[in-house]
Amino acid sequence: QRIEIHKLRQGDNLILGFSIGGGIDQDPTQNPFSEDKTDKGIYVTRVTEGGPAEVAGLQIGDKIMQVNAKPSTNV
Repeated sequence: QRIEIHKLRQGDNLILGFSIGGGIDQDPTQNPFSEDKTDKGIYVTRVTEGGPAEVAGLQIGDKIMQVNAKPSTNV
C-alpha cells in the first residue's frame, strides 16, 4: 500500500510524525517487526498521535520501501 505523508511546518521545523529503526547498520536479529532475521529493512517504530504520519495511515511495524520514489535499500 502506498502512503503519502504531507509535512507539517512548525516554525523552522518540518514534522512528519514518525520514527524509524533498522537498516544496514542495525542487528537484523533484533528486529521485532520481521520474521526474517536477515531482513535489514527500515521499519516504523513510533507514530505521533494526530501527526501527519498517523493521518496518512502509517502504523508501527510498517516497512518503508521508498522515500521520494527512491528505494530505501542500503540505508
